[in-house]
Parts: sequence; C-alpha cells; structure tokens
Amino acid sequence: MNLLSILEPATDESCCAPAGTPTLGAEEAKQKALVFKALADPNRLRLLSIVKAEASGESCVCDLTGPLDLGQPTVSHHLKILVDAGLLHREKRGTWAYYSLVPGALEQTAGLLASL
Repeated sequence: MNLLSILEPATDESCCAPAGTPTLGAEEAKQKALVFKALADPNRLRLLSIVKAEASGESCVCDLTGPLDLGQPTVSHHLKILVDAGLLHREKRGTWAYYSLVPGALEQTAGLLASL
C-alpha cells in the first residue's frame, strides 16, 4: 500500500449513506436556540415564574428587582433577552415597562424538543 492509496477517498458504498437533508432549517434552529439560551439562566427562569404568578398577568420592572436581589439594569437586560426570545411581551407606560407572558409561549416552548 502506498501513500497515494491512503489519501484517496474510499469508493466502497457500503460504508454509510449520507445523512440526508436536515429537517430543521437554519433559521428555525437559530430561533429555537435563542429560546433555550434564554431559559438557561436561573435569573431568567425566576423572572418568568414571577411574571406568570402575578394575578394581573403582568409585572412592572420596578417590582422585579427586589425578589431577585439584582439591580434594575441587570433585570432589564434579562427581561430583554426573554422578550427577544419571544417569551415575554413588553409594554412601556410612562417611565416604567410592564412585562407579560406571550400567549402560548410556554406551551410552544414545552414542545420545542418534541418537534425536533
């Protein structure tokens, strides 16, 4: 056996078949990863839980800093990530922003892995 025969690709077709076309498109994978990344932080999970538990269905950012023992800029950063992931809705009222769950977002999130 010479060096050239080692470097040449094998022509044996019994090795393995190509994987085929991915069923998950690049853009869809990017969106799903954004949701998983948003959920991968304990503070963001807590924020979702607080907003969900609010009787009015929404929480003011001013009410979310205390329970997390984080500053307002940090809480706002986490909330922005949750909004960008499509989990929370933001509504500006005067100087404050109010957050609520996007209808159906948690149910969709629960089905993300099953849809792969």
